[in-house]
Amino acid sequence: MFVIIGIVVVFGAIIAGYLMEHGKLMVLVQPAELVIIFGAAVGTVFIANPLPVLIKMGKGIAGAFRSSPYTKAFYLENIKMLSELFQLARKQGLMKLESDIEEPEKSAIFSKYPKFLQDHHALHFVCDTLRMSISGGIGAFDLDQMMESDMDVHHQEVNAPVQALSTMADSLPGLGIVAAVLGVVITMGALGGPPEEIGHKVAAALVGTFLGILLCYGLFGPLAANMAKANESEHEYFQFLRVALISSVKGFAPIMAIEFARRVIPAHLRPTFQEMEQLTKGAPAAAPAAKEG
Repeated sequence: MFVIIGIVVVFGAIIAGYLMEHGKLMVLVQPAELVIIFGAAVGTVFIANPLPVLIKMGKGIAGAFRSSPYTKAFYLENIKMLSELFQLARKQGLMKLESDIEEPEKSAIFSKYPKFLQDHHALHFVCDTLRMSISGGIGAFDLDQMMESDMDVHHQEVNAPVQALSTMADSLPGLGIVAAVLGVVITMGALGGPPEEIGHKVAAALVGTFLGILLCYGLFGPLAANMAKANESEHEYFQFLRVALISSVKGFAPIMAIEFARRVIPAHLRPTFQEMEQLTKGAPAAAPAAKEG
């Protein structure tokens, strides 16, 4: 939602200021310049990146227009799920979780959390870690290193589309100059014509430079920054899962393992200890007190 508002503000402010100076709006409509700049920019992305990165980049751009899934309610749901897992392992032993992690879709615990089941990377991250813990022969430190390596590899993968889009954004001002130079070439070929025609061609050439800079700093650059922030939010979520899992593997009580994990949740999304405690005990969250008149 805020992405759409931001785009409207950027383009609205530019157009409003241009009209306030009595500019003619139709002069800015230069489809040929847009084809040169945007088409060449897309071509550079195809040259520099394999198909999987291009697909992820498209999904990342589309995801920028949706609200972030990482909310306080999302973390509370994960806290409850992890608490159930850890309590089951504490009471009946880690081996009791074997059927849950081998077939999570049929698990009595995981099946109550469809959002988690749909996040395949998070699901495998949790299940594979618990599988290693159940199999034995690996210490808590080595297991933690394994999770960290998994997170680093995934972080590099999701950052590749961001880098691709950033590179494309950085190329736009230069491609705008290319379009402007082509416009000047066309203008030089029309020097013997009417002044109005020459003026129109010069304006079209300058619009090319304008579009290149605007698309870079007003659209694709900010979109790349938004995608990077979304990746950081995902990384923070996996850090939360990692701390919870390693704390449980070290033998901490379920409530303490969850508390360790709660402390790494970003401050603006972090539930209070009381909210966590009520949730893990199965009690409903306390309703806000009514204001006295």
